[in-house]
Order: sequence, then C-alpha cells, then structure tokens
Amino acid sequence: MRRALLNEIEGASITYAKIKKVKHEYSTIIGLQESIHDILINLKEIVLKSESFEPQKAYISVLGPKKITAQDIKGPCCIKIIDNTQYIATLTKEISLEIELNIEKDRGYRIENLQKYQEGLFPVDAVFMPIRNANYSVHSFESEKKIKEILFLEVWTDGSLTPKEALYEASRNLIDLFIPLINSEKKKKKNLE
Repeated sequence: MRRALLNEIEGASITYAKIKKVKHEYSTIIGLQESIHDILINLKEIVLKSESFEPQKAYISVLGPKKITAQDIKGPCCIKIIDNTQYIATLTKEISLEIELNIEKDRGYRIENLQKYQEGLFPVDAVFMPIRNANYSVHSFESEKKIKEILFLEVWTDGSLTPKEALYEASRNLIDLFIPLINSEKKKKKNLE
C-alpha cells in the first residue's frame, strides 16, 4: 500500500517554461531580482491539480514593480493552483515579464533532456507525486481476552488531494492490478470443467 501511495498516484506539474526575450537559463534581466534559474526552481515548487489528461498551457503576464506569486498564473479552468501565495519572483522596476507554462499530469519524476528543447524554452524537472510521505505501523492490543491488531496509516500530501482520496486511489490501483489474476484463475477452472 505504501508503494502504491508513493508511486502510483498521478499529480500535475509544470514541465517547461518559455520566458519571452530570454535566450538561456543563465540570462539576467535588469529589474528582475531573481535569476532565470531561480525562477525555474520556484516554478517547480508550485503545487497544482489538473482535471485534464492532456498537456495544458498557463501564462504569467505581469508589469513591475511587483512580487509575483502563483496567483499571477492564468490558465484553463481544469488547472487549480493549491497555494496562491507560493513565491515565483520579484520585479523591482517597471518592466514586463511574460512566461508561458506547460502543465502535465503524470506519475513519479521526470528529468528532462536539455538537448531536445529549443532556445528560450526551459525544461523543469517535474515532480508529479502528490504524496510527500507515507508510513504504516501495526499495533497489538488485547480485547475480550483476544489479541487483535490495528493498522495505522500516516499519509502526508502536497494539498492537491486529501489523504483519504489518496488512499482510495491507491487501493483502486492495487485492485486493478489483481483483477487479471482473478480472471485468469476463473478461466482455468472453466477450462478444467
């Protein structure tokens, strides 16, 4: 169950960013407090929830001076930002910043290959795992002169789903894994009769 919670639940993440008028990751923009690299790291940390199985586009278009947070991201209604206060960057002068974001839904991690991207397109190493940690413990207790056991599950999420939703989805994934085995046993019994 722990493995199913950590590995088999889908999440949404930003997979690349296209920043207008920026050629490479180590560029600096006068009036922008952070480096492009720092902005990409901040974008990686934004917690999202997607109702779509297709890649989606979202945009940041702001005029400074301004502190840019996740609430400045504008996208389709199928994308929900969990924490609007997550910090992205600060514009210290009256300049504009335009960023196009690609948001995808997947499982696990994705480390992008820099060579497959064109100039001005910056891949973000995406973390699609909405479960931050999962632990379990078994405790014995005595009840009516019988020894019983109780299972405790601890599930920490990023906020894009509740621990109860995560447990439901992980359980459903495990059931789906074992159904073909049950069906093959039924077919064997029918063939023997």
